[in-house]
Amino acid sequence: MKEKHLHFRTADGFAIAGVLLLAVCIFMLFLPKTATEELYAQIYVDGALVRTVSLTVDQEFAITDRYTNTITVRDGAIAITDSDCPSGDCLRCGWIQGTGKNIVCLPNGLEIRVVAKNSDVDFVVG
Repeated sequence: MKEKHLHFRTADGFAIAGVLLLAVCIFMLFLPKTATEELYAQIYVDGALVRTVSLTVDQEFAITDRYTNTITVRDGAIAITDSDCPSGDCLRCGWIQGTGKNIVCLPNGLEIRVVAKNSDVDFVVG
């Protein structure tokens, strides 16, 4: 019986290197990003800015307009933790902490936007 020997060609080496490079790139996409900028939450009611809070200071407060939303800041993230609005969709948004993220309570006309300290960006798509 004749033995078969496998031989790598140059193209095989390039293919393996390409797959490894792609794997490293995908891995880097899922690494947690370290925030170098201080983040703030801007709170709007009916399109008007009513409050800006730092996400570095743990706190809890209520915003009341047509309904009451209790907003909690903890460990660099913000969430609506209690609301008496009819749908309660704002409660299901959970905790947000990255720039460009937002929480909306449509019945109360409330929006929370997370922004960097010196950000000129209104919103991020994607």
